[in-house]
Amino acid sequence: MIRKLKNKIDTRTYTIEFFHDVLCAWCYAFSPRLRQLVNEFPDVEIIHRCFALAPTPNRIEQMFGSKEAGRAEILNHWRAANENDDEHRICAEDMTCKTFDYPYSMPGLLACKAAEFQSGQAAHWDMFDRIQKAHLTETLNIADCEVLLKCAADIGLDINRFKKDFKSEKTLQTVQEDIVRAKVAGVYAVPTIIINEEKFLSGAQKYEVLEKTVSQLIA
Repeated sequence: MIRKLKNKIDTRTYTIEFFHDVLCAWCYAFSPRLRQLVNEFPDVEIIHRCFALAPTPNRIEQMFGSKEAGRAEILNHWRAANENDDEHRICAEDMTCKTFDYPYSMPGLLACKAAEFQSGQAAHWDMFDRIQKAHLTETLNIADCEVLLKCAADIGLDINRFKKDFKSEKTLQTVQEDIVRAKVAGVYAVPTIIINEEKFLSGAQKYEVLEKTVSQLIA
């Protein structure tokens, strides 16, 4: 879906807000395509926005009636997203064997913001991709702080600084501000990108669609 927003900004710059959640299998398929876009259009700036599909530990149970039903339905989404993923990295069958409760969004989102506070938007993106790999390929429990610490170490963050930022009130507030931003902008699903506050592109679109949309704006 592509639609225009009412308020436009200076179109001599190209800013893409990328709304995503660490739980979102479709975001996992989409993120490499957005990286490819930045390689082709180096003047495009990516701003990462947190979007919580399951903001609390009991949200999945509330949505689907039980933890078991929620896991089963979500893993069906994993299977569909794996067909969309260019490298088919999503391991739904491995996750069916795990005994931990399906994770909720906030620990991973806080970890992404903590990475951002330490090393900017690039670190947010690296942390987001690393957590998604832990979740969807390695099928680890990304609500476990030890898993998040391992992800932070893997992308080269200062672990002591990361621990401090992860627990800070500022980090939580910034995640909540992103969630409010999504509501104000009319974002109700992920992945969604907003280009220069002018165009929406929702869903794990193939690279050709993404490239064509940005090319038309630049032209």
